[in-house]
Amino acid sequence: VAPRAAPEAFDGIHSQDKLPGVGRGGARRRAYREEQGEPVVRPLGAGAGGITRYIRTVIWKVVENFLPLKRKDQNSGEPTSSGVTWSFAAGSNLSTSTSIKAQKESKKNLNKFYKELRTLKTVNMAGRQFGDEGLFFLAESLAYNKSAEEVDFSGNAITAAGIEAFDGILQINTALKTLNLSGNIIGDEGAKCLSDILIENVGIQKLFLNSTNIGDEGAKAISDLLKKNKTIRIVQLSNNTIEYSGFASIADALLENNTLRSLYLNGNYGGPLGASSLAKGVVGNKSLRELHLHGNGFGNEGLRVLMSALSAHKGKITVLDIGNNNITSEGSLYVAEFIKVTKSLRWLSLYMDDVGDEGAEKVADALKQNKTISTMDFGGNNIHSRGVTAIAETLKENEVLTTLELSYNPIGPEGVKALCDVLKFNGKLQTLKLGWCQIGVSGAEFVADCLKYNTTLSTLDLRANGLGDDGAICLARSLKIINESLKSLDLGFNEIRDDGAFALAQALKANEDLAVTSLMLANNFFGKFGQVALTEARDHVYEMSGKEIDIYY
Repeated sequence: VAPRAAPEAFDGIHSQDKLPGVGRGGARRRAYREEQGEPVVRPLGAGAGGITRYIRTVIWKVVENFLPLKRKDQNSGEPTSSGVTWSFAAGSNLSTSTSIKAQKESKKNLNKFYKELRTLKTVNMAGRQFGDEGLFFLAESLAYNKSAEEVDFSGNAITAAGIEAFDGILQINTALKTLNLSGNIIGDEGAKCLSDILIENVGIQKLFLNSTNIGDEGAKAISDLLKKNKTIRIVQLSNNTIEYSGFASIADALLENNTLRSLYLNGNYGGPLGASSLAKGVVGNKSLRELHLHGNGFGNEGLRVLMSALSAHKGKITVLDIGNNNITSEGSLYVAEFIKVTKSLRWLSLYMDDVGDEGAEKVADALKQNKTISTMDFGGNNIHSRGVTAIAETLKENEVLTTLELSYNPIGPEGVKALCDVLKFNGKLQTLKLGWCQIGVSGAEFVADCLKYNTTLSTLDLRANGLGDDGAICLARSLKIINESLKSLDLGFNEIRDDGAFALAQALKANEDLAVTSLMLANNFFGKFGQVALTEARDHVYEMSGKEIDIYY
């Protein structure tokens, strides 16, 4: 027997009473109660015509086809089960002991989730695969709920039909602030249904619809929602199938919406035309603060129009992600021009573009004049020692930049030397990422020398640089010298063996003033000897100073 759709009352209000605004989802919930043998009160204001009764009858007949059948025992005259039991767990509707166990577990989980929705502020139900019917059971607990502020329904095999469960629920719920439906294949129809429902909602501020198979029609529905809803602050539509016309629809919404703060469109199919369309909306919008556009194939031409719009933008964009958009050194010129004029940008990502050394030089030159950008991501841009040298020179003048990402660039030993020579006594850099940069053992020597003098770096990533034992020993010597700033060091994927691990352990024990609290050594080659040495060093530090060091093998 499936779990009951709801307890008898919600805070004194009977669950069978019609919720304000109940529509398509309300009909499904009433059918579900009938399945459980609950009395159903006719919704207020429902039509009494024959057509309404006919439609309801047809819906119920369809539902009956999927419900367990009953038959009368010829001897007792009592109804008995047909041997088929209904379960919310996928693949468990079989007349076996395994399916019965799965059914009980499913029922137990759904009741647990139902209770969480009624009592907890943050409820995570991601990846439970309870499907549409499970959502109909759970959604009703949100009707008069005053507790749950964040609900994660991501990855639960919910389709467009399941979205109807929210009809009549979200219109009256003002407590829920964050709704995550990512990873469910709701498609355009689901997006339309959800948009219709949320137009009247005044509580939700964050809406996550990543990887939900939404295309241009779904984007248009979200656009219509944003034109009317005045409470949503963050919309995530990453990894969908939104193309040019979808971007144009969202741009139209930006011209009318004055409350949206963050827009995520990563991993769609905007292309140059999509970038141009979006630019029109950006120019006229003053509320937008974050724009995430990674992986849309804008190219240099699309970027040119977008950067021009951002330069003329009267709002205050603080975060901009234009990575993986086929931007070359030509496109970097448009980025550089924007960097020179922006007065608000704090975070800029060019991750996995292809600006090369020439593009790095253009952007680096612009950063000399910029007084706001604190995080700059150059990762995966085919930058060599020449480009890094230009970036290093920028740090002599720029005291705003605190995070620099250079991973996946073949800068080599020469490039890291140019960088470290500057970082010894210049700049305010706190986080430096140099993973997969081919610096080798000689590069580790330059880094170690830099750490003897630098007083600002707190996070250093040197993953996959072929350091080996020699590189680890070199860094360990440096760590024995007073360093009160470095807190996190990542040496994963560096072919470090027992000798290198032992040297690092000795460094941890030798320097009482060492600030390191996180040492990442994942995917190296040291054995039990190295592990024991590191464990003993960690315990020694804790006994002597009470400081805990997290070491990850």
